[in-house]
Amino acid sequence: MTIEIVNLPNSNVTCSTCKANCCRLEVMLITDTGVPERYIEFDHWGGMTMARLDDGWCAALDRATMLCSIYENRPLICREFEMGGYECIEERT
Repeated sequence: MTIEIVNLPNSNVTCSTCKANCCRLEVMLITDTGVPERYIEFDHWGGMTMARLDDGWCAALDRATMLCSIYENRPLICREFEMGGYECIEERT
């Protein structure tokens, strides 16, 4: 018999209870989602990335609420980063 382990999202985790650790990750812009130009930087290879502040936080993070200020236009990688999923839990620890 084979047992398959399924990573289910943690229902106790929400963006409103988070410290936005994922907003410290490098975010490559690989599709056009409408990210405002003021939040786009180019790496030394010419690739587009989300701008980050000097302290490493994403420039689109609203520090007062710790929520994304461009949520409706957030990059694809941010859309695919599953709240409460494995990667999310790993960043929270």
